[in-house]
Amino acid sequence: MVVVFLANGCEEIEALTQIDVLRRGGVDVKGVSITANTVIKGAHGIDFMADCTIFDIDFENVEMVVLPGGLEGRNNLMNSREVVTVCKRFNEMGKKVAAICASPSVLGENGILKGKRAVCYPGFEEQCRGAEIVENANVVKDGNIITSRGPATAMEFGIELLRELKGNEAAENTAAGLLLKK
Repeated sequence: MVVVFLANGCEEIEALTQIDVLRRGGVDVKGVSITANTVIKGAHGIDFMADCTIFDIDFENVEMVVLPGGLEGRNNLMNSREVVTVCKRFNEMGKKVAAICASPSVLGENGILKGKRAVCYPGFEEQCRGAEIVENANVVKDGNIITSRGPATAMEFGIELLRELKGNEAAENTAAGLLLKK
């Protein structure tokens, strides 16, 4: 299973695209609220429902966690003890951790990007402590960490997550069905 952490103020495109692309590719994915409330208030005034809350998940059965961006969403993820603990534990175990837009900085601020290549939304590079920032890529995979730049790269990010989880054929078939050209 994959968990996409959902926080108030998240970029709707970055959160919902990952859930959609992964489900199209046959991945068991849950949109998981980081609070006890399943109603998420997106950064652009779009309210939507999480599948469940962080308190409902047994993370032993989770293969990957995904952190969408958005400034307020990123701040809420950063301030969630549960989210930070899960990300650190996943990294220590070599499990997959993915973040887009401002949220790679959550990983950087918590030592998870040390020695890794990564990308982020412009202006968050310094908060991606320990990372080698890649200038000419939309999505970067380095070991168990996958990062992406922002809203316009959300679909490409989702396809890369799918490639990591289900392989090239599933990723390419899903991309073709979405009319995503490389």
